[in-house]
Amino acid sequence: MTNLTLEQTASNTAPVYPFPLPALRFAYDALEPFIDAETMQVHHQLHHQTYINNLNAAIKDYPQLHQMSIEDILRQLDQVPESIRATVRNQGGGHANHQFFWKILKPGPATTPEGVLGEAIAQAFESFDNFKTQFHAAGLKLFGSGWVFLVVDPKDGSKLKIHTTANQDSVLLEGLPGLLCCDVWEHAYYLKYHNRRADYLEAFWHVVDWDVVARRLEGFRAGKRQL
Repeated sequence: MTNLTLEQTASNTAPVYPFPLPALRFAYDALEPFIDAETMQVHHQLHHQTYINNLNAAIKDYPQLHQMSIEDILRQLDQVPESIRATVRNQGGGHANHQFFWKILKPGPATTPEGVLGEAIAQAFESFDNFKTQFHAAGLKLFGSGWVFLVVDPKDGSKLKIHTTANQDSVLLEGLPGLLCCDVWEHAYYLKYHNRRADYLEAFWHVVDWDVVARRLEGFRAGKRQL
């Protein structure tokens, strides 16, 4: 059985097996009226918890994974035993993506990125409004279920880019540090917005915590692993 390399930088600061459901920084109704309380509760307690339950069950008999953060497991997915690799990709990706998503949300009203982050977005997309337009379009264009991310591309001069993934694939699988993400699975918005994904994407901008996004960019530039 392959022994995985333990990434101490992340594992010392991130939850390891059995992975717990992370607590939210706000009440389920705190994002009203942009994201409703029922959606938040179902999304967090049922959908995210199910990904965690399935992930924990999949890696139960593989102790070499038990001291690794989910982020490091996904970064080294090719070393995960083949018999559980697809499950870890799907269920572990669901856990990592949702864990990331909760971190970048906050109660409204809408704010805008400033400072280094604001400058980086303007440099990459010409303006914040252009960035929002392109992010929105990427979310609408994504067929079926998936995610829209703002990432740093280390292979292209650390440029900021918009990137989409299908299902629960994580940008960690592609070596792209994530700064911002938006869940465009129907379970993220259907109870309030029904099939109006465009309305949900517009509401999303009212609940983004740009301070967290800025700290993620700062951490990347300082060479830190992002959790």
